Amino acid sequence: MDRSAHINMHQSLEGLEDRSCLIMDDDGPFAQRLARALAQRGFIVSAVNTVSEGKDIARLNPPAFAVLDLRLEDGSGLEVVEVLQKNRPEARAVILTGYGAIATAVAAVKAGAVDYLSKPADVEDIIRALTATTDEKPAPPENPMSADRVRWEHIQRVYELCNHNVSETARRLNMHRRTLQRILAKRAPR
Repeated sequence: MDRSAHINMHQSLEGLEDRSCLIMDDDGPFAQRLARALAQRGFIVSAVNTVSEGKDIARLNPPAFAVLDLRLEDGSGLEVVEVLQKNRPEARAVILTGYGAIATAVAAVKAGAVDYLSKPADVEDIIRALTATTDEKPAPPENPMSADRVRWEHIQRVYELCNHNVSETARRLNMHRRTLQRILAKRAPR
């Protein structure tokens, strides 16, 4: 990001009265880097690594912003979004995940999240998602999904709709079961 864009983003934070931000991620080093980067850009950060801690903060001292991992050992970031929306409806939450799928993106938005980003997400993209006004249209992606990624997303969506049943997913996709298992075992293409 160029310097002028960084200055404009920092100026957009200056108009905010409450800059409290909850970060919830079970990847400790990632959460620390993100917390440091957001703090340097003017946010007042609280970082936790469990859903129960995230719910407690959302209930007792709901922040203005939240950056939440979708899948943690003790639950889902969507649970925290729901608690946050009950206690502070104007709060802006972004869901981060390493398991990008269209179905979970839709669930995140329905729960009240303002955006859904795949890991590794750039700090500037996270800030842009947190501070965007509701009437702003997001800029087109500089690096749109590849055809391989779109295919992978579709397979993940069908897999999720089939309740993670490999045989049923393979049947619906008209794909050999072992081929599907190999695809599911790999990381998401870029």
